[in-house]
Amino acid sequence: MHRSLPFALIGAGSVVALAAAPARLAVAEDFLSTADAQRQLFPEADRFVDVAIAWTPAQRQAVIERAGPQPAHRSLRVWRAFKGEQPLGHVFVDEVIGRQDFITYALAIDANGRLSELEVLSYRESHGGEIRNAAWRRQFSGRADEGSLRVGTDIKNIAGATLSCEHVTQGARWVLALWQVVLRS
Repeated sequence: MHRSLPFALIGAGSVVALAAAPARLAVAEDFLSTADAQRQLFPEADRFVDVAIAWTPAQRQAVIERAGPQPAHRSLRVWRAFKGEQPLGHVFVDEVIGRQDFITYALAIDANGRLSELEVLSYRESHGGEIRNAAWRRQFSGRADEGSLRVGTDIKNIAGATLSCEHVTQGARWVLALWQVVLRS
């Protein structure tokens, strides 16, 4: 009895396996809106005011020196969170390159200069989405010094998500340095 096989038979007993070229699987998923991230980062806030960043060349150089090497950033938006007239801190939505596409994430810095847990708003890579894991994101919470934001020593790396871990952590260092140099009251 002859069975049908899922590959082509050529000649007398010669088998040719069909191999597909590896294809990049594009995964683009949005997890939180900016408004949802703002509410998660400052649940007690009753309003968020857009902040326009105006910095001097000296401030820009100071941020670069503090933050260290950076991946490509696409955009950065900042809001100040308030409860009534009391300022609570700032919310930052930044985009850094992952491996091939941008990762949109949000962080808050409270009035005392401490980072919140990181939130991933959009992830567009085929690998590395494990950075959405709550345990990994919680590692940022409470940090107040860009020197404490280093993958492998302060922030654990995730195998298979190395570039995502490194670039988002470098972005968080940039955000913290920006806050310290330009926005801290």
